[in-house]
Parts: sequence; structure tokens; C-alpha cells
Amino acid sequence: MKKKYENNLDMETCSNGMLEVKNLTKRFGTNVVLDNISLTIEKGKTTVVIGPSGCGKTVLIKHLIALLRPNSGEVYFKNRRIDNLNENELNRIRTHYGFLFQGGALFDSLNVTENIIFPIRQHCKITNWREVEELVKAKLAMVGLDGFQQFYPANLSGGQRKRVALARAIALNPEIILYDEPTTGLDPIRADVINELILKLQKELGVTTVVVTHDMTSAYKIADRIIMLHNGKIIASGDADHIRNHPHPVVQQFIKGQVSEDDLAVLRMSGTISQAQFLPRDFE
Repeated sequence: MKKKYENNLDMETCSNGMLEVKNLTKRFGTNVVLDNISLTIEKGKTTVVIGPSGCGKTVLIKHLIALLRPNSGEVYFKNRRIDNLNENELNRIRTHYGFLFQGGALFDSLNVTENIIFPIRQHCKITNWREVEELVKAKLAMVGLDGFQQFYPANLSGGQRKRVALARAIALNPEIILYDEPTTGLDPIRADVINELILKLQKELGVTTVVVTHDMTSAYKIADRIIMLHNGKIIASGDADHIRNHPHPVVQQFIKGQVSEDDLAVLRMSGTISQAQFLPRDFE
């Protein structure tokens, strides 16, 4: 049985934390996206962040790698505060992270090999190209794409592009992998391939994993722990069974994909339909 967590995480502590967020608040103008959040990400575990579009999921994981800085609060990697570091210091810290962006974010002008070695070029001086070729081959083999080294992104399917992007994310042997909507845009079969790869890499590499998703099938399959964001707060946290049976109505509405009664009432309101300004014959 996986460990269950209390819903109120404002004072959460964890002795085995790889990442920790303390009282984090992020505003864009007057819009408060994250509201005094505290959270610990356990080492070697997969934490999945769910919630409606615009609730701050991607904003949260960008703070975990200091791509965004909080208005207040602190972010720690292995007990070292990182939100206040300069870019040179952060570049060294970020070599411990892999990041799979929502669209893959491959460089269209680079082939698969060149995409995968891009972070290596940024952080290391390459002196042995044979070793680099072997590394690329090994990373592609891990995602089931060895043999695609010379392909360009335009020649790959959406699922293959995600897998190449994942091979790039693990090029520097990271301790943490952050996934932003990894199954978005994929059919159920290709999405499950990504789920299996997330599980495989977590097991074989022993990485700490954070996944942002609205795909509940994926969340239930891969998560050791699921947290839900709503109105800038964490309103639920626990394993898959805990979330399935959570009493909060907003949680149940989200995981079941149900429109609220208030929204339904607005959608079902009758109204007048204005006549089109132009008719097809006007263009003949």
C-alpha cells in the first residue's frame, strides 16, 4: 500500500525530499497563480500534478527548475536554495534536471542526434565523439528509437518526437525529470507508450519524477502520489485510490470530467440567434 498524505500541505515536511517548495507565491500582474504553496517531492518517487487548465501546474514545475522566480517563498534542490541563484550557478544545478516540454521542443533544423547532444554541447566540452555516438545510441535504445539518429523532426510522428525529446532529457543522466503534459496530442496507444517509458526510466535510472498532466488515465498509472491544484492552492494529495475517493466536489468533478451545474446552466440557456450578415449567394 502506497503512503497516503494529508490534504493540508502548508506545513508539510519530508526527510527524504529531493525538491522542496516553501510558502511559494507567484503573481502575474494582479493574478495570483500560486498562493502560498508548500510541497516536498520525495526522492525516487513519481509525483503527478493535476488540475484544470490555467490552475498553475506548469508555473509550479517551472519554479522547481527556477525557470520562473517566485514573488515570495523559497525553492530547494537537495536542501540547497535555488530560487535566488544567478544564472551561472543555476546552469550547474540544471545539469541535474531533465525537462520534457509539452510539445517536445525539438529543433527542426537539427537531426535526432544533434537534438540529443544539444544539452551536452551546452554544458560539456566534447572531446570524444565516439563516446557521444554511443551515448546517443544508448539513450535512443532506452526510448525504443535506436536507428533514428539521422532523422529530422519533420519525418517523425508526434509520439516519436516526444520520445526523442525524452532521450534528450536524459542525455546528462539527470537525477530529476520534469514532464509537462507528456501525453497531450497523442492517441491512447501512443500515450500509453509514454506512460510506460516514464515508469521504465523511474525504475531503471532511479530518477525523481514530476509530471504535470490532465490525463487521469496516465496519472493513475504512473503516480506514487497525486496532488491537485485549484485556485492557486493544493486541495488534495495522496495515492491513486485516495484521489479516486476524495470527498472534495471539485476533485470529483475534475477526475470524472464533469461540467459543473452552474456551467451547464449557462450552456443550456436559450437565446436568439442573429442572422448571418452575408449569405453564400452574396459571393457568387
